[in-house]
Amino acid sequence: MPPKVKFTKDEIVAAGLRVARIKGAEGVTARDIAAELGVSTRPIFTYYRGMDELRSDLRLAARAVYRRYAEEGLRQPIPFLGFGQQYLRFAREEPQLYRMLFLSPSAQGGAVAEMTQSQALLRPSLCRIYRLDETAADRYFRNMWLIVHGLATLIVTDSCPYSDAELSAILTE
Repeated sequence: MPPKVKFTKDEIVAAGLRVARIKGAEGVTARDIAAELGVSTRPIFTYYRGMDELRSDLRLAARAVYRRYAEEGLRQPIPFLGFGQQYLRFAREEPQLYRMLFLSPSAQGGAVAEMTQSQALLRPSLCRIYRLDETAADRYFRNMWLIVHGLATLIVTDSCPYSDAELSAILTE
């Protein structure tokens, strides 16, 4: 009888996220994840054929973390502003996950794909609050998202010269 599996796929992915938060996505290895779990690499390759497959699941898990931030923003009185604030918060609090999702060439679809999905979520509130048609709402969202994405990139690269108050002012101007 083969030995009982000690870790689930979800536990392996969670350990991989912990490693990615410290070392970045490119720094994640099976050995690092195994060390995080206190085991050999064998349990990892019980579930995964290779690191590319595991990295794909890590991106999905990182996207789930990001979605929680985005959903919090969408629950704010002004969803568009809340979304922008949460995007910046995600960049500040989860810089390695931000890099994985939005600055990595291997990020499936990357920043533009995420922008398109977020745009669809925010379009109804933009039309309602600002009395825009869908085309104008999409253009408005795109232009503002480019600013927020640029600010978030400054944050994760430790190049942002703006305080939280200044960032808030930029988002509301």
